[in-house]
Amino acid sequence: MLRKILIANRGEIAVRIIRACKEMGIETVAIYSTADNRGLHVDLADEAICVGPTKIQDSYLNINNILSAAISTGCDAIHPGFGFLSENSTFASLVEELGLKFIGPKGSIIDNMGNKSKAREMMIAANVPVVPGSDGLIESIEQGKRVAKEIGYPVLVKASAGGGGRGMRVINSEDEFEDLFQTAKLEAKMSFGDDSMYMEKFIENPRHIEFQILADQFGNVVHLYDRDCSVQRRNQKVIEEAPSPVLDELTRQKMGEIAVLAAKTVGYENAGTIEFLLDKHQNFYFIEMNTRIQVEHPITEMITGIDLIKEQIKIASNLPLSFTQEDIKINGRAMECRINAENPSLNFKPSPGTVETFNIPSGFGVRVDTSVYQGYTIPPFYDSMVGKLIVHGANRCEAIAKMKRSLEELVVDGIDTNIDFQYAIMEHKNFIDNKYDTSFIQKHMHELEG
Repeated sequence: MLRKILIANRGEIAVRIIRACKEMGIETVAIYSTADNRGLHVDLADEAICVGPTKIQDSYLNINNILSAAISTGCDAIHPGFGFLSENSTFASLVEELGLKFIGPKGSIIDNMGNKSKAREMMIAANVPVVPGSDGLIESIEQGKRVAKEIGYPVLVKASAGGGGRGMRVINSEDEFEDLFQTAKLEAKMSFGDDSMYMEKFIENPRHIEFQILADQFGNVVHLYDRDCSVQRRNQKVIEEAPSPVLDELTRQKMGEIAVLAAKTVGYENAGTIEFLLDKHQNFYFIEMNTRIQVEHPITEMITGIDLIKEQIKIASNLPLSFTQEDIKINGRAMECRINAENPSLNFKPSPGTVETFNIPSGFGVRVDTSVYQGYTIPPFYDSMVGKLIVHGANRCEAIAKMKRSLEELVVDGIDTNIDFQYAIMEHKNFIDNKYDTSFIQKHMHELEG
């Protein structure tokens, strides 16, 4: 078993990893920027070391400083969490070259699956259904227009190195192709340092379904069923639930088998997520693989009873999975609301500042993952997430009722939040009746604000 782990992250995911390590008897080292010196993860870890000033390029993306911190504190592994360096193949490879364990897949796998164009080609070769699109990268405007004409508008241009909705644009006609394509390329370059693009047919009004997988170093791969992440704003997830309320059991079984096939095809190890689009006819298409733990992993933990962070650490410790696919069962329904420091009425303007009052809901089947506490100042330099409110119920109706009750109890004073916005979604008839897709917020924004 690993002895000492550096957590190359901040906020609630760093806290989440530290807690799992404590329960496993593993020492932890937190890293922090000068803006995060009062962060909860800094206080909870056994040791903490500053890796740079406020800018992420100088701290949380500073590979040299992070590796030096791990070596100087005697760590034998690094957990990247999500975001930042979690899908950076160079970082993962350097960690391994230094004799440390990267808690995630190998750098070569991150490179293959993180490049969405390359991942798409690999899935096609493995007979995994993919959205119709370009055979490879789009190298020019002229080529892009030609491919778009072949597959038919609307099309979706996406950054090969992208994530979080950045470097992505829907193009509805040839007239707007050049402007939107160049805008997406520029955004990709600024966000990822890589402006290579590919293209897919835009599936209108789909559901966004993803499957959690775990794979050990002995060829054992399982899925932990599905999550529905269709409530999104600008391609960023707002609410997730598990399992999806739209999948029939036959489709769920097929998608799970395909998810496992995809992971085996690339020789995957550790935790990962296979993401699909589902159309109204229950046809599903692979869109990408996330080679890390996901923000929404708690809802999978709630319905399966499996601690995904601990499983990541066990796999990295060269231990085989202690369960088979037949052992994993779905128990009830779980939902997660991402609580952000933002004002939905002002185009979701970020609202950093000091949290003056902070009351966390509790009770049976309620979980809050956060790094915020009363008196904590949310800095303006990083993600605006305050925390994740997670509930578990026997069925969807109970889960919605429990989420509403928990949102009512959640108090965050001193900053603007999206709590009321989340509550409005829980009360919206289309959401309650399971009649929604990825365009839900866009279509009903005026109702949700009111």
